[in-house]
Amino acid sequence: MNEPLLDEKMVSELGLTFGLVFFIGFMLFIVFDLARKSGAGPFGTFVLFFVLAFGIFAFIMKNVIQWWLGIE
Repeated sequence: MNEPLLDEKMVSELGLTFGLVFFIGFMLFIVFDLARKSGAGPFGTFVLFFVLAFGIFAFIMKNVIQWWLGIE
């Protein structure tokens, strides 16, 4: 029997990978637009991006720690 080109696991991994990249990029655009329209200034813009980057870093570290401990 012919195997499908993409199985469910591959589709979900690709969707998660590229979907998250798109979503993170969109969030960066939203934060930049928010900082520009609100007149946050350089320090306020830095704080907004720092908080967003901290959340992204925490999400990446969660995956690294799961990989390191062998948790699926």
